[in-house]
Amino acid sequence: MSQIFHRHTNVYSRLSILALVVVLGALGAAVGALNWSGYNTNQSAFVEQPIQFSHAHHVGGMGIDCRYCHTSVEESAFANIPPTKTCMNCHSQIWTNAPILEPVRASFREGKPLQWTRVHDLPDFVYFNHSIHVKQGVGCATCHGQVDKMPLMYQESTLMMQWCLDCHRNPAKYVRPRDQVFNMTWERPADDPGLGERLVKEYNIASVGQLTNCSTCHR
Repeated sequence: MSQIFHRHTNVYSRLSILALVVVLGALGAAVGALNWSGYNTNQSAFVEQPIQFSHAHHVGGMGIDCRYCHTSVEESAFANIPPTKTCMNCHSQIWTNAPILEPVRASFREGKPLQWTRVHDLPDFVYFNHSIHVKQGVGCATCHGQVDKMPLMYQESTLMMQWCLDCHRNPAKYVRPRDQVFNMTWERPADDPGLGERLVKEYNIASVGQLTNCSTCHR
């Protein structure tokens, strides 16, 4: 009886299976890379605003404290977007005729708030509380980056779950003294490696088990 299959059929079958595994692996890697890329997370992407407010000028150049505009950051979950009146506290006196500030003046004249677009916008199924993080010594720059160097505001971090868990699993690596939370230039002292662990105990930060419990962020 003659042979039905060519003698190299087994070799071809093995090679085709191997090629399929390689292609599926490459496809999975590409999907993973796309998922973590700025294309999906909006990381490093500038957001169009009604007026391009410069944190580099106001925070870095003028030295304005974060809390002057984001007044509720120490007291509530939301850091709040400042009303036009906050802008006009200064700009009724300086740059009063600057064309770039006309949307601000119009907003104040007409009593219509500027429609700012949120840069850091978590999904609705994620609960985040600014006041808790501030109280526990998490600096603004830890999540938002050094905004004092950003002429235009952008999202520096991925804001993905793995990024949040990196801190929740090891809070000692990220917490700082409470009086340095709003300091954009604070650096962890190299000669005090135990600072983080001491602050975790001093601030009574919850256990890693509680910090990584699903209900902590998903309520």
